[in-house]
Amino acid sequence: MTAAKAALADRIDQGRGVVPADLVLKGGRVFDLITGDLVETDVAICGDTIVGVFGSYRGRREVDVAGRILVPGFIDTHLHIESSLVTPFEFDRCVLPRGVTTAICDPHEIANVCGLEGIGYFLEASGRTLMDIRVQLSSCVPSTHMETAGARLEAADLVPLMEHPRVIGLAEFMNFPGVLHRDAGCMAKLEAWQGRHIDGHAPLLRGNDLNGYIAAGIRTEHEATTAAEALEKLRKGMRVLIREGSVSKDLLALAPLLTERFAPYLCFCTDDRNPLDIGEHGHLDHMIRVAIAGGAPPLAVYRVASLSAAEAFGLKDRGLIAPGKRADIVVIDSLEGCHASAVFAGGVEVNAAAFARREVIAPVARHSVKASRVEPHHFRCGGNRVETPVIGILPGKIITEHLTYDIAPEDGDKRPDLPRDLVRIAVIERHGKNGNRATGFVKGFGLKRGAIASTVCHDHHNIAVVGADYGDMALAANRLTEIEGGFVVVEGGRVLAELALPVAGLMSLLPFEEVRQALVALRAAAASLGVVLEEPFLQLAFLALPVIPHLKITDYGMVDVDRFEVIP
Repeated sequence: MTAAKAALADRIDQGRGVVPADLVLKGGRVFDLITGDLVETDVAICGDTIVGVFGSYRGRREVDVAGRILVPGFIDTHLHIESSLVTPFEFDRCVLPRGVTTAICDPHEIANVCGLEGIGYFLEASGRTLMDIRVQLSSCVPSTHMETAGARLEAADLVPLMEHPRVIGLAEFMNFPGVLHRDAGCMAKLEAWQGRHIDGHAPLLRGNDLNGYIAAGIRTEHEATTAAEALEKLRKGMRVLIREGSVSKDLLALAPLLTERFAPYLCFCTDDRNPLDIGEHGHLDHMIRVAIAGGAPPLAVYRVASLSAAEAFGLKDRGLIAPGKRADIVVIDSLEGCHASAVFAGGVEVNAAAFARREVIAPVARHSVKASRVEPHHFRCGGNRVETPVIGILPGKIITEHLTYDIAPEDGDKRPDLPRDLVRIAVIERHGKNGNRATGFVKGFGLKRGAIASTVCHDHHNIAVVGADYGDMALAANRLTEIEGGFVVVEGGRVLAELALPVAGLMSLLPFEEVRQALVALRAAAASLGVVLEEPFLQLAFLALPVIPHLKITDYGMVDVDRFEVIP
């Protein structure tokens, strides 16, 4: 929802200054991403397009930005809006005032619940937000054959949407083993998108296997967690998206690459970031502040946040404050502070009145949690072998360790061992497909009592529950069905805190401010059970994603990701 596209003649005349511009930002300094200079200049805007810089202009409307710095709008190159736990309209209201004027989203969370209906919802919503939301079509629904999702999307389902004006390409290709082994379904999607943008997802993939993956036509990737891994991907022609989400935090590890030499080939993304982290720290503005505070050159950082991102995804109409570019402009206090005092998105000043003018559409995928009722005994974990695989959490990463502990069964059940921080984890199928349940062990929560549960469970979004008490685990899981999905914390047979996410079991219908407050209460409730993780719910969600090394769990069972198979 930008300002109207002005006539070509008007853009030329206003750019020349022979008639007043529709809007002029006066008295500020533009950060020139070509030279690195701060230049005092007016910025003239005609409709949704910048038409004049590096000069003086008259405007029908003039805005005084004296003492401020103007930078191009920021571009988040890979995220799942569902992981913000709010609808696209609330995400728009939450993040756009921080300067994120373009978001390239993959709606594969909702697609895994309700398929094309979910993608259609995002395509419809994206045409009505102030922020420019572009959609990548979800490539891996489900992500593998080792999980039960609510939908399955093949190449034939996606191809009809290929030419949609909001679609930018094929989203993160997570099933990298399927690419390398030329799985028929993977090959059909890759063939259909040859010559178009294909986004990648290949954690720890190196050497000749990485060559084969890139040779499939995959151009961008956000899973590098070390500078060495990222540098290899850069050298082999990939654009690397530096990620800083609520769980996956790779900015500091990749900071050595944030130089003017590498900046043209780097982008920023958040992947999964919730309103609590956005409120406490920020979004891409937070990444910019942290990067510059760590010693990265401001020119490199702001290029990565805008111009380089636009180039990487073929968005030639943005990324610079220059004539002919989309009028996405952030007015900030300083390059180091990056605190926005005003934002213009496609020529529209971002404020409450502009948000109120949007047309909001009805949500989809209500009542999507259809899990069978569970009882405490369903969480027992049998087996005669003492040697037991255990998921080892690495805080700040979605990669996990494949640990092995001796856990002796008692009366046919391997019980949680709290002194060793070995607690029960379970995944319960909730789409009404097969009633699968699987249990295992996880280390790293610090849980001493009670249970926490979630329907945000990447990417199949079944119910994930972790606990020290089977009765509390059952209560938490059953409560999620009653509230149409969400987050629940339980202790001693009572619910301590919860957040309902009735849109596909992923998104709230509340304003983002209320979601943020609910997350504060949930985090405090989890901490009261002994949980030591800063973001326990998203950390729990990623323990069920079987394309991230090394050990995960789905409704099929414990998954050895390195061998790409369910452990017998």
